[in-house]
Order: sequence, then structure tokens, then C-alpha cells
Amino acid sequence: MKANPNVKSMDDILDNLYGKVGTPEREEFRKEAYAYCVGQMIYAARKSEKMTQNDLAQKVGTNKSYISRIEKGTIEPGVGFFFRVMDALGLKIEIVKPIG
Repeated sequence: MKANPNVKSMDDILDNLYGKVGTPEREEFRKEAYAYCVGQMIYAARKSEKMTQNDLAQKVGTNKSYISRIEKGTIEPGVGFFFRVMDALGLKIEIVKPIG
């Protein structure tokens, strides 16, 4: 793959596509990208546990459709719901302060 000499960083690409950091367009992109990443993480963990969307939905008290929308990145779960999903999937969340 040949490098494009006009591109200096990923920020340059995102600036061109979605505007500078802090603009409404860039913030909307960030939210969509975050929701997609969270959804993919949940999807991979669910598959690893050999669990169906319906199984996960029953464990956390929702329906299959809601789990599907989260995994597709259509919606972003709230923090409380996210922790319930992580617990149902047997995952541990650690909040640590970076060294430095």
C-alpha cells in the first residue's frame, strides 16, 4: 500500500470528513463511532460465550431487538445497562488511573 503524502495524521482525515474537533459534525461522528465500537465489543463477547441475543436479553431483562440495536451501533446503552450486560457476559470492568 502506497502512503498518501497529503495525509499527515488520522486527525487530518477526520478533520476533512467531519470537521474539526468540537464541531457538531465531528461530535456526531464520535458518538456514532463509539456506539459502533461498544456494539462490536458486546457482539464479540456474546459470541465468545456462545450466547444468543435472546439469551443475553433474558439475562439483562430486555428484548432481543434492543440487544440487536446495541450490537449494530444504532443505540448506545446507558452506563447501568452496560454494566448489567458486562456482568451477564462474565466480563470484569476495571477503572484504573493511568501511571504517569
